[in-house]
Order: sequence, then structure tokens, then C-alpha cells
Amino acid sequence: MSITKVKIVPFESKYASAFKAINQAWIEEYFKMEASDFKALDHPKENIIAKGGYIAIALLDDEVVGVCGLIKMNDTEFDYELAKMGVTPKAQGKKVGIQLGQHILNVAKERGAKKIYIESNTILKPAIQLYRKMGFVEINGIKSPYERCNIQLVLEL
Repeated sequence: MSITKVKIVPFESKYASAFKAINQAWIEEYFKMEASDFKALDHPKENIIAKGGYIAIALLDDEVVGVCGLIKMNDTEFDYELAKMGVTPKAQGKKVGIQLGQHILNVAKERGAKKIYIESNTILKPAIQLYRKMGFVEINGIKSPYERCNIQLVLEL
């Protein structure tokens, strides 16, 4: 499987609809959209970036093929949550997720983060494999706002 090299850029307003669409597609394929999803996806600048977070956009020939958020956590143990990661079906299997994940971890390190947190669901096998490949390990984390969350992972940087 070859790596498709994507250009990863910070979020701009022009990417807001793609950020929502890519995430809404995978969420609705396996689960249902929840209040926390709408909050983050409808207003990413206000609810992620303005609160100290970051959103990465993966571009392939100027088309958005992947997205990933780094949400600043108001928690004593965890600095950021890696969240809202999604890759379009046409870009899946081309290593776009690992490139996005590494970019997000680099941004977290630059911002002085020590621990990155993830909430997910074991039905998302490729995502869980990706997180483990990145070095995340399973923990019993904090109470999740998501009904779909059945696994929590952490990475110490």
C-alpha cells in the first residue's frame, strides 16, 4: 500500500463545510450525531480553535481528503484530545490518517502538551489500529459526553 503524500494545512473558514461533512459521514455511517458533535462541527472556530485547539486539513490536489482536531482539554491530567479525525472514502487506505495524526501530535508537542487523549469506539477498527500504531494505549478515562464511546486511549509525549 503506497503512501499518498498530502499537504496538511491549518483550518480556515473555507474548510468548515468539509470538516463537518467528512466527520458527519463517518459518524452517521456507524452511529448518530450527538449534541457534542453538532457543537464542534457547526462552529469549529468558536468551539475548538478559539478555546486553544487546532484543526488540521489534509489536501490532495487542493481537495480536502482528511481532517483532524486537537481540542484543548480543561483537565488536570490530559492536555488535548485528538478528535474529529476523518478521511474521505477515496483517500482511505492511502496513509492519510497517519500523516494527519503525526501532524497533530507535532502541533501538540510544539504547544507543550504532555498527554493526548482519545475517545472512540471499538467498531472503528481501522481508527483503533491507527491510534495504537501512533503509540496510544487503552485506559479507563474520564466520563465521556458521547453515547458511542466505549474505548479511551492516551499517549504520553
